[in-house]
Amino acid sequence: MQIQCTWTRPQLRVKPSTFLTLSKQIRRRIGCPSKTRGLIPIAAAMSTSTTTPDNQVASNKDGSTHNPNPPLQIAKRLEKFKTTIFTQMSNLAVKHGAINLGQGFPNFDGPDFVKEAAIQAVKDGKNQYARGYGVPDLNSAIAERFKKDTGLVVDPEKEITVTSGCTEAIAATILGLINPGDEVILFAPFYDSYEATLSMAGAKVKGITLCPPDFALPIEELKSAISKNTRAILLNTPHNPTGKMFTREELNTIASLCIENDVLVFSDEVYDKLAFEMDHISIASLPGMYERTVTMNSLGKTFSLTGWKIGWAIAPPHLAWGVRQAHAFLTFATSTPMQWAAAAALRAPDSYYEELRRDYNAKKAILVEGLKAVGFKVYPSSGTYFVVVDHTPFGVANNDIEFCEYLIKEVGVVAIPTSVFYLNPEEGKNLVRFTFCKDEATLRAAVERMKEKLFRRK
Repeated sequence: MQIQCTWTRPQLRVKPSTFLTLSKQIRRRIGCPSKTRGLIPIAAAMSTSTTTPDNQVASNKDGSTHNPNPPLQIAKRLEKFKTTIFTQMSNLAVKHGAINLGQGFPNFDGPDFVKEAAIQAVKDGKNQYARGYGVPDLNSAIAERFKKDTGLVVDPEKEITVTSGCTEAIAATILGLINPGDEVILFAPFYDSYEATLSMAGAKVKGITLCPPDFALPIEELKSAISKNTRAILLNTPHNPTGKMFTREELNTIASLCIENDVLVFSDEVYDKLAFEMDHISIASLPGMYERTVTMNSLGKTFSLTGWKIGWAIAPPHLAWGVRQAHAFLTFATSTPMQWAAAAALRAPDSYYEELRRDYNAKKAILVEGLKAVGFKVYPSSGTYFVVVDHTPFGVANNDIEFCEYLIKEVGVVAIPTSVFYLNPEEGKNLVRFTFCKDEATLRAAVERMKEKLFRRK
């Protein structure tokens, strides 16, 4: 049974300079057997105390009254979710001058030919609302790329919906196709927006944990988890945060169970071009799966343009309808000039993707070898630009959040605690995630800091 913990607002008000107090507030969350995920919002936790208590009403000159510190308000379906871990860790990185190997955004720019295409689109006057489900040229480019990657031929007008990043594709898919009470299966650890969006849809979340060292799919557990109320499985391959790539055997098992039980698959494949040790397989390409799959992807990871927020969902017409209806009332349309540039990007020659993998392989080697030399237990990563490690050899923290605090404050490097990616945070308390989507100099500098200041327990 999961129990929700809550904190009252006065407990969150600490001075910005009091890092240790913040640490205690954050650690309190780990000590609670709760499904509450994420840390206490940094913005709230770090807010400066005022002289007027929350329960004291101030008077204006005209005699009217107001409360200078009204209580924070949020819908019940979202009240357990805090400020995202990525925002919190990035804020702490700035505060302490730490090297940020936490949040997965590159510190280098995307290719010139794509940026120039965006500039040209702006100059050509392509600056008004785009068609709701995508600029025709981009829809066609997505269909061309999908055929090249999977062999599947899709109708760009009926089966492709352009969204504001893959996160919106996920939201539109869930909100457009999931009803309150539907069961959706997640593989933990998972990208944190999944659970929050499912909560907004009123879904019942079932978690299946992928365990180190290889994070293999527990097939019997999956079979047991599927019920008559299971509507969908939310799949992510290559997998954030572990770097796992689901094997053909695992995908075939998922596919057969979905066909047998009439279950949909929502497949997040944003890291499909960052597959290092095996070929990426889209589950939609397996026999009998296209008609029950929504495949979601984006431009940002492949072209180092995460701020553009260009994503898409590919689905057969009977599923695309729900996705498009939700998308129409979420964002309606996505940035017009960036869509034109995205079409140019997706038509890049194969040599671009080959060079991308070579470059990231080199970065990965620097980080993985460095982390091993420092003393971490490093788990294999076959895809994405993430590596998960076990922090316990150092003995400086009781859990992942304490360790990441220590790493930022005492070492000057940022990692992401993985416990926020689990329904049961205890399952991730020994693991932290590093990213290697940084230039080589930054990676080497971070490794050197850790070599100088982190020491294994004797």
